[in-house]
Amino acid sequence: MRGVDIVGEAELARRVAAHLGATADRRTNRVPPRVVASGNYATPTIALRAVDAGLGSYRLFMINAQVGVPDRVGVSPESPFVGPGMRTNPALHYLPNRLSLVPGLLATSHRPDLVVLHTTTPQRATVSLGTEVNVLPAAVEAARAAGGLVIAQLNPRMPYTFGDGELPVDAIDLAVEVDQPLAEPAVVPADDIRAAIGDRVAALVPDGATLQLGIGAVPNATLAALTGRRGLRIWTETFSDGILDLDAAGALAAHAPLVTSFLFGSRELYTWAHRNPRLRLLRTETVNDPGTIARQPAMTSVNTALQIDLYAQANASWVRGRIWSGFGGQPDFVTGALHAPGGRAIIALPSRHAKSGASCVIPLLGSPSTSFQHSFVVSEHGTAAIWGHSQHGQTAALIDQVAHPDARDQLTAEASLRALLAPAHA
Repeated sequence: MRGVDIVGEAELARRVAAHLGATADRRTNRVPPRVVASGNYATPTIALRAVDAGLGSYRLFMINAQVGVPDRVGVSPESPFVGPGMRTNPALHYLPNRLSLVPGLLATSHRPDLVVLHTTTPQRATVSLGTEVNVLPAAVEAARAAGGLVIAQLNPRMPYTFGDGELPVDAIDLAVEVDQPLAEPAVVPADDIRAAIGDRVAALVPDGATLQLGIGAVPNATLAALTGRRGLRIWTETFSDGILDLDAAGALAAHAPLVTSFLFGSRELYTWAHRNPRLRLLRTETVNDPGTIARQPAMTSVNTALQIDLYAQANASWVRGRIWSGFGGQPDFVTGALHAPGGRAIIALPSRHAKSGASCVIPLLGSPSTSFQHSFVVSEHGTAAIWGHSQHGQTAALIDQVAHPDARDQLTAEASLRALLAPAHA
């Protein structure tokens, strides 16, 4: 194969050590090299294991890193969106950033010395990043511009997807071959509460809307409630198996491309994605650009949160004062949807936390806000219209329509102390 060397795991470790050791020798500050790797459920486990064996210390930059990534003394984890593989690591460097701006980090302050990809096997002198495009094209460009290495884990099980994840083999310096199934995250079935939320969200989605939904029980319940719609378009950061039901039901616009930046789910989803001519996986700078999002017809952004306060600020990132995930694409899509013709930005969440029973509607966030100024906030109890209403009206709607009945008296008292309710409602 022209332009790339296929090597074994041990040889890959040796080559990485030799290249990055020479690079470090040329540095004046001799900081550990930075390794950017495919994240989510496309982790290049074999190639990353070889890199880890070849380097004594390095900075590991991943988005939503899963359990099993290198985690030892000498590895400094970095992430703008923290996954379970880094979440409890005391050495974590969390990088607060909208996902749309992460490619800019990689081109400037966080330029990679090495990029580790999980790709298809070569087909007509190209490989595809398959299920995980995201910020990786930007990482590859930044590494090559600075003389860094690009390594690919070539896997025949990775679906070939079209779009910005198609790379010429000449862009890859070293590769290792594997044959392993892709990870299939466990499906969380929608309980009665999530199903009710999904029905309420679906009621806000007209025919012909452009959808952005995340992954989880609430988005899946929403998609299940939308199978009767027609002409729906997809412009979203990510999706999972719920899109298959929309496709099978004929709910999707026949000739509109299905645009996303990464996806993960079942083997059925991966089979559906392989060489699907309607599916386009584009780079984050395009998919998450608020200006581009705002040009989508009836852009409807549906996101979840951990908490919403009486000022309609949403926290989807922090738990008990510690970072849980990050901004992700939520602020990008909320902003874009609010500026789109006929657009709507929806936050959907249960009224209470399942384990603790604590109210998800609270007086005031004690953690940084992930997004704010939404069109609607939805729980199993109702829908609060936010945008275009006074502060008094927003607060009253959140208490009366979104909060659990058991929490409403206390929230009303707190709102009155903060002068957030009209006198007649207080």
